[in-house]
Amino acid sequence: MKRKIITIDEAKCNGCGNCVTACSEGALQIVNGKARLVKDHFCDGFGDCMGECPTGALKIEEKDVAGFDVAATTSHLQQTGGAEAVRRMNEAQKRHEHSEPAAPPPPAGGCPGTRMRFTPKAAAMSAPPASTPDAGHVMQSDLQQWPVQIHLVQPGAPFFKNRELVILSTCAPVATADVHWRFIRGRAVAVGCPKLDDTEGYAEKLGAILSEPTIPKVTVVRMEVPCCGGLTAIAREAIRLSGRTDLAAEEVTISLDGDVTMRAEIR
Repeated sequence: MKRKIITIDEAKCNGCGNCVTACSEGALQIVNGKARLVKDHFCDGFGDCMGECPTGALKIEEKDVAGFDVAATTSHLQQTGGAEAVRRMNEAQKRHEHSEPAAPPPPAGGCPGTRMRFTPKAAAMSAPPASTPDAGHVMQSDLQQWPVQIHLVQPGAPFFKNRELVILSTCAPVATADVHWRFIRGRAVAVGCPKLDDTEGYAEKLGAILSEPTIPKVTVVRMEVPCCGGLTAIAREAIRLSGRTDLAAEEVTISLDGDVTMRAEIR
C-alpha cells in the first residue's frame, strides 16, 4: 500500500539515538552508529521522531510499503521492552487518533497535524465573511521580499543582508494573525514545511544564506505539532554548516489556537 513512512538519510545521521527514544512504536534502532528502520510495519508515519533529530536526517515520505501493523508492533514491543513499552505505544496511538470518530484513520496512523478541529471564536463568529476582497479593514503587509519559499530563495540575495532571518513554517501565517508584525516586520523570510516539502538540500541552502556575516539572528517559527520540529532540526544543521559561532538562534512555537506558547534558544 502507498502510505507515509519515516525515511533516514544516513549521511546526515550522527547516531545520537534521540529518534529511537522518541518512537513509541519501537520502529527505529541504532545499527553500526546509524539510525535504521527495523520494519516498515512498525512505523505508523506519525513523525514523533522528526522533532528530536538534531541533524535533519529524518523525513516523512510516501512509499509503497506494508501498512502499520498494531498487533505485530505490540508483540515486538512486548519482547523488547515489556509491558511498559506496550503501554507507551497504546498511549501514543490514542494521541494519534482523529478527534472525529466517524472519520476513518489515515493509512499512516494519524498525526496531530491532520487531526480535525473546529473551535469557532466569538469575534469571528459575530463577523460575516467579507463580501468583497476590500471589505472592512485591510491590514498592511510587512513582507518586503519575493520569493519566500526555501526552494526558491537564493543565497546572496540582497534582502538577506543586514537583517535577521525568520524561517517560517507554512502553517504559522494561517494559525496566527500576528505573524506579520510579530515575525516578518523588518526581517528576511524563508518559508517551508518539514513534513510535506522535499527538504533535501534545505539545510545546505539555509547554511549558505546564514553564512552572510551581516545576518545577526535566525528565528524558527514552528507549529506545536511534533513533525514541525523538523524545521528546527534543519535550522540547527544549517547553523552548523554556516560555520558561524556568533549567530543568535531562537525557536518560537505557535499553538493550534495561534498563541506563542514557547521561546527557546537553539543550541
